[in-house]
Amino acid sequence: KVRKELMPPQDQSMLLVQLETPVGSSLEFTDNVFKKAEDYIMGRGEVQGYYTSVGGWQGGEINTGNTFVTLKPPRRRPILPGHGRPLTQQELQEEARKDLSAIPGVSKAIIMDLSTGGGGADSGFPVDFTIQGRDWDQLAALSEKFQERMRATGLMTDVNSNYKLGMPEVQIWPDRVEAARHGVSTVSIANAINATLGGVKAGKFSEGGHRYDIRVRFRPEDRTGARDIEKIWVRNNRGQVLPLASLVKVTEKRTLLTITRQNRSRAISLTANVAPGKSQADALAAVERIGKELLPEGVKLAFSGTAETFQEAFLGLFLALILGVFVAYMVLGAQFNSFVHPVLVLLALPFSVTGAVLALVIGRQSLNMFSMIGIVLLMGIVKKNSILLVDFTNEQRKRGLPVDDALKRACPIRLRPILMTSAATIAAAIPPALALGPGAETRVPMALVIIGGVLVSTLLTLFVVPCAYSLAARLESHRHDAKLREALSELGEPVPDDKAPAR
Repeated sequence: KVRKELMPPQDQSMLLVQLETPVGSSLEFTDNVFKKAEDYIMGRGEVQGYYTSVGGWQGGEINTGNTFVTLKPPRRRPILPGHGRPLTQQELQEEARKDLSAIPGVSKAIIMDLSTGGGGADSGFPVDFTIQGRDWDQLAALSEKFQERMRATGLMTDVNSNYKLGMPEVQIWPDRVEAARHGVSTVSIANAINATLGGVKAGKFSEGGHRYDIRVRFRPEDRTGARDIEKIWVRNNRGQVLPLASLVKVTEKRTLLTITRQNRSRAISLTANVAPGKSQADALAAVERIGKELLPEGVKLAFSGTAETFQEAFLGLFLALILGVFVAYMVLGAQFNSFVHPVLVLLALPFSVTGAVLALVIGRQSLNMFSMIGIVLLMGIVKKNSILLVDFTNEQRKRGLPVDDALKRACPIRLRPILMTSAATIAAAIPPALALGPGAETRVPMALVIIGGVLVSTLLTLFVVPCAYSLAARLESHRHDAKLREALSELGEPVPDDKAPAR
């Protein structure tokens, strides 16, 4: 019932929009598409400003670009017809994704919620992993199947891959036999192609206090396709000029835009956002399940970025929770000089976890890093009720009262301090639970966990701990009671009867 994720989505008034045009698009075409996207972005009343970068992060990605969007504060955003309040950042994401995808020339529109990225330098997608292997063709086929299976789960949106096949590439292969027969070296062929298509530096000129290179090459309209190779001529060792097309073989094929590796293996990265209302843990579990069903031997799946941080963080918090319980047992065992009484004190912990989970379900919150910290904090808070009760009962028994009489005396006396401390703790957690002010999304889960855990554990502890204490007293050794009676009789004090009523 409870969603699990690393960070709860927050309304930070910031969005990162990533748009892709078809592979093979020119930088000019991509720039024109982004201008249309900019018109849409600035047409939204919720937008305060934006910054656009066309060409990707690593260079060469001429069919991609990114736009950082800054939104107005929630209270300053307009209220759209049919809505009783301004749109939140997450609601605006869903609308913008649909509208941007409908722009002509946009093949894929991805909106990243920067608030769920965990604050690291990675991509920030909640689902982020790579498949690694030796064969590019095998990895490409597997990545396509993987994306189809990910979309079919309904747990993920914005499924994407960095494997961009389709970039047109012209490969020129020298015909060494024909070139040698005409006295043309491969170096001359390479220099001719470089000078006409790539360009060569012919000098420099100065303007405005800066020096610029002068590069000579074909005009843009003369270097756009494979047939432009026929326009190139090359000189042989006898000073004759020959057409380059008669000395080379030209092939045109679709290839990759970029080639990536990870840990010395060829790797394809796949990323996705979690669908609205779905759990990041369920999405990552689905990815692992698909990997086991789909990936053959020799191909490995490795989580990275936010997905890897999510697994490490939850593992560390669960370990801290378990170690905290063991340490608490040892400290209580030394305090009470008993192996049984610490268990009675720790009986409140399962009830507190139950209350915490119920509070998250009722409040429609997720089990995330902040609520897990709240549960760890809860382990220390809820034990104080049991400690107050068990410790005072032990004091009454030291005075010679039998178990039942000691409990009947301790419970009413300790009821007021238990209720007062619990009420004070709950009252202190109510303000952050009301979700007021910036960053409230990170405080609400922790506050709800504390309110629900303290409330349920307090109510149940008042009934369960005395009953458990009465039952556990049968397991205790009675040598202590015998020595106590003997010491009281030697001092001339009255020895209490087990069946006598409480004083």
